[in-house]
Formats: sequence, C-alpha cells, structure tokens
Amino acid sequence: MNIDLNYKLPGYLTEKGNIVTTILFTAGFALLFLNIYTPFGVTTWFEVSRPTLFIYASGVILAGVLVVAVSRVIMYHAVRHGRQLRLWHYLVWVAAEIVSMALFFTLFEIVILDDTRSFPELLGRSVRHTSLTLLLPYIMLWLYFSWHDSKLRLTGIREQAEGQGQKQMIGLRDEKGVLRMSLMRPDILYLQGSDNYVTVWYQAQNKVTRFMLRNTLRTMEDELKQESVIRCHRSYLVNIEKVKLIRREKEGLTLELDSTPPSTVPVSRTYMHEVLTAFGQEG
Repeated sequence: MNIDLNYKLPGYLTEKGNIVTTILFTAGFALLFLNIYTPFGVTTWFEVSRPTLFIYASGVILAGVLVVAVSRVIMYHAVRHGRQLRLWHYLVWVAAEIVSMALFFTLFEIVILDDTRSFPELLGRSVRHTSLTLLLPYIMLWLYFSWHDSKLRLTGIREQAEGQGQKQMIGLRDEKGVLRMSLMRPDILYLQGSDNYVTVWYQAQNKVTRFMLRNTLRTMEDELKQESVIRCHRSYLVNIEKVKLIRREKEGLTLELDSTPPSTVPVSRTYMHEVLTAFGQEG
C-alpha cells in the first residue's frame, strides 16, 4: 500500500482539544510505562521506599514529557497562523520529539545518575525506550481521533439529511457497494478517476475538499447518471448544476465551476458534443 507523504495532515490532529488530550494521555502513559517497565533503571536511583521512588521517578518522567507539551503547543500555533502541515511534516515532528526526549533522559543518566557508559550507547538506548513511550500512545490516539471524527461526520450527514430531505443526498459507494460518504447534490463539484480509485471533489463551506474511495469512474458514472453528473473527460465526471462558465480554448473546452475557490474541469473532444447538448447547445 502506497502512502502519500504529501497528503494534508488531518485537521483533528491539530485541534486544540485533541492536542491537550495528546499531552495528558502521553504523560499518563509515560508514567505507567516507565515506572512499571523501568527501562532507565529507576529502581537504582535512590535508596528510598518504593512510593517515594515512584514520586521521584514520576517527576523526572514528567519533566521529559514537557518536550511533548512544548512541541504540541508550537504545532498548534503554527497551524493556527496558516501553516499547512503534510504527513511527512508530522512524521519528522514526531521523530524530533523522540530524539529530544531521549536526549533529556540521556543527559539525566550521565549528569545525575553518573552513568559511566558512553554517550552514543546511552542515547541509542534512550531512543529505543522513548520511541515506545511516545509512539504507542500516538498510534492509539490517532485511531481514536480518526474514529471520533468519522462519527461526527456521519452524525452531521444524518442530521443534514433529516433537515433537508433524503432525496437531495447522494450516496457514494466503494467497489464492494459499501456506503462511504453521502453528500448534498449541490455540494458535489466533480469526480476524478485514476485506475481503481475515484477522488470526489466537493464544496465544504468556503473550501474545496476531496474524498477518495476505491471504485472505477465508469461504475460511478452509471450510479450517478440520474443525478446531473455526466462524463466530460476520460478521467472526469462533472456536476452540470455547478457549471457557471463554458470556455473554448485551443485545447478544447474548459468548464469553470461555481465553487470557492473557483475550480475548472477539462472537456475532451470525445465528450464535447454530450456536454454541449446537456446545456442545450450545439458543437
């Protein structure tokens, strides 16, 4: 399975509430994981009782987790000020958190615990343990946030359908016939096909958004032929209700859609007559 590292990072990962949840959950997970697993030898830190040792160890662990808190606050403000993060940005960001937190624990072992092992050995060991400490809660939270976001979207779709009538909703299904998304007809702009995948471009408030599902454009054409969605190109279907301008150029026709921001869709010569006929014009 190919992963597009340039894919825009899901918005739910940078929402304020979810960032707070990430910091708190990661801190709690680190406290339990590092005190139970004791990867840094916390049982040899001090000659004190187990409860007292837990308090000392927890203080050091929480100090290390401050790296995550500072990092996520910076991420939140970067997105808030218009920075668009891609998937590869996020992966590099997480890697930097792991290295920074591992460096903190390494320096702690050298300076405070007077560990005589070499710096590279201690750092490598810290990176392995810190990776588990951060990646496990991050993966769990990503799955939870994704599930919660999908749940909210489905709830919104149902409420919209109840308020405006189910007839205006268009269901989008994958190759197995499973309903993946439902949209209001006026919100659909165009569909773009590539091999066995179809990207649905639609208007979401003041931006154009996309949703990808596994299916063929030919199958989608058959399913949507009653919904004012027609073929205009080998790789495109367009909602003719959203076309506000037909522009003739050297390469052929171009359809300009009523969207924010404006979108354009090409018309190939093969489908030029059908498109013009749909608008009551002749080639």
